[in-house]
Amino acid sequence: MDLLQRFAHGEIDAFETLVRQFQGEIYAWTVRIVRDPGVAEDLTVETLWRVYRARHQFRPDGNFGAWARRIATNLAIDHLRRNRPEQSFPAEPAGVPQPDPLVQRETRERIQHAFRRLPAKLQVAATLALVEELPYDEIASALGTSVGAVKLRVFRAVRVLRKRLSQAGVRPR
Repeated sequence: MDLLQRFAHGEIDAFETLVRQFQGEIYAWTVRIVRDPGVAEDLTVETLWRVYRARHQFRPDGNFGAWARRIATNLAIDHLRRNRPEQSFPAEPAGVPQPDPLVQRETRERIQHAFRRLPAKLQVAATLALVEELPYDEIASALGTSVGAVKLRVFRAVRVLRKRLSQAGVRPR
């Protein structure tokens, strides 16, 4: 009996082996979504707990990594809906002329505020596509939706962000 079949039948050794293999991947995926390493650690533990509890629902011929990532994604979306975490975006690259630091900080705060106000599904799609630059098919698989739906969510997120940033007086360079 292979590892995934043993896991589906409740063998704890098989689960422990899968945890060792996939824990890092689940954590990396989660931190991409929630943008907070501490929260990602907690959500990774919760994901693994839910994976174990749902083992009877797993198809041994399926893709364990994709299945676990889907559970992690759902937990991360729920977290974003509940907590609206602070998003941090990278600073401008070195060597590029910088505006006044106070103006720059204020602009970044306005962008972060507008981003945090997005609905969770739009925020996750926009984070993974625009900030993490993941391929749409990978995002679609993780969100359990189609590539077209991901593109639509990103489009809507950008449209909402442009409108809110324009209202806040933030103009693109």
